[in-house]
Amino acid sequence: MESNMISALGKIFTDLFIRYMPSAYVFALLLTLFTGFMAFIWTDASFMNIIGGWYNGFWTLLAFGMQIILVIITAYSIAQSAPVEKGINWIAGFIKTPGHVYLFVLIFSALFSLISFGMIVIVAILARELAKKVKGLNYPFLIACVYFGLGSWVAGASSSIALLLNTENNFLIEAGILSDLIPTSYTLGSALNLAMIVLFIVVGPLLFLILIPKNNKQKELSDLLILDNSEKETSVKAEAESYQLPFRAVSDILNNSAYLQMTIAIFGFIYIGHYFYNNGFDLNFNIIIFMFLMIGLFLHKTPLRYSISMKRSSSNISGILFQYPFYAGIMGIMFSTGLGDKIGEMQSSIATMTNYPFLAYVSGGLVNFAIPSAGGEFAVIGPSIITVVKELGAGLSESEVTSMIARASMSIAYGESLSNALQPFYLLIIFPVMAAGTKLQARDIMGFFVIPFILFFIIQSALLVWMPL
Repeated sequence: MESNMISALGKIFTDLFIRYMPSAYVFALLLTLFTGFMAFIWTDASFMNIIGGWYNGFWTLLAFGMQIILVIITAYSIAQSAPVEKGINWIAGFIKTPGHVYLFVLIFSALFSLISFGMIVIVAILARELAKKVKGLNYPFLIACVYFGLGSWVAGASSSIALLLNTENNFLIEAGILSDLIPTSYTLGSALNLAMIVLFIVVGPLLFLILIPKNNKQKELSDLLILDNSEKETSVKAEAESYQLPFRAVSDILNNSAYLQMTIAIFGFIYIGHYFYNNGFDLNFNIIIFMFLMIGLFLHKTPLRYSISMKRSSSNISGILFQYPFYAGIMGIMFSTGLGDKIGEMQSSIATMTNYPFLAYVSGGLVNFAIPSAGGEFAVIGPSIITVVKELGAGLSESEVTSMIARASMSIAYGESLSNALQPFYLLIIFPVMAAGTKLQARDIMGFFVIPFILFFIIQSALLVWMPL
């Protein structure tokens, strides 16, 4: 009975989002106006200061946006290779029911995101392929399963705030806000963070299994595809063979040379081994993209096959190309007007030894709507929150103050991560893969997150306030 009630409630929220939530692009435009308005009434910035900050901010996330694009297309290229296609078919042989697919995707999206949130693209590709083979799946709900698991990245190896605190000469040390590094034993290795990992890997999947929609009519991938389902795309190998001339030509020999591409791939693998030998398991976007590139070269074997796979992979990235600059513009307004500082000042007036983690958590969630980048957000509100914590911890030992700073910083990270459940920005990572060839929009997905958001907010808040670090 309770399961049916929760599922019915989930349908209500989904219907509400479909009716009232605009596209991700319109959402960005509305946030731009809202942030500018808040800066105008809450700071002493003039109209032209706000507009200037908005313009300057447009170009601050270009490198980040390009990294996201390369993660998507290089991972999608790997998925189009013959070995990976065989592997997906093998996995599909063990996963035969919708419930198994949902559970598999939820757990693996959380596990892969612990490595890096760029790895979520691999899960998205696998989920779409499973949706082609398993009947009875609610495809929008499956996308929601992939996306929600992404939230675990904040507790994993690529957690940007935790890594920043342990990075030599970071901006907090250079500004005199911190006097020394904060080891990851205080952040990623803490009991609090381990509890958050369990929350995403165990509690999240169980919760989503309760929320599985009862009515899947016209919700399978085959029902949502715009193109004629009978038209199947030829394999990359077959398309490459179709380009060959009817006579022997040097150009064909080079285009289809496995030796040429494999040599480059081997050089790449040598560097990857060298990188991890010297840096340990230190993942960042650049090394992930490079690994994806080299793996793609190796699996596709020839330059022509790889070129074809990349061309196909690049066909659905327009959302990222033109929407990222708008969010960067919002971040520019926050930086240039001091709006982030105002939020920190408001916190300092009400912070106590008990509630400071919760205040940092809420701030991280709210600011994420304007700056959906953990690193950029922390640069805006992190210094003021750390200063508040240091004032609260005056008289305590250095270790205790370090623990408090680590807790507050990770609280910002957890709040930022959870609020993505109500912020469609990072759906842009998954949609080029999972929504390709359909008319699906953010509004078709976001309603599934309301109940998980509420429950996770309650659980995480309790852990932050009462659980020892």
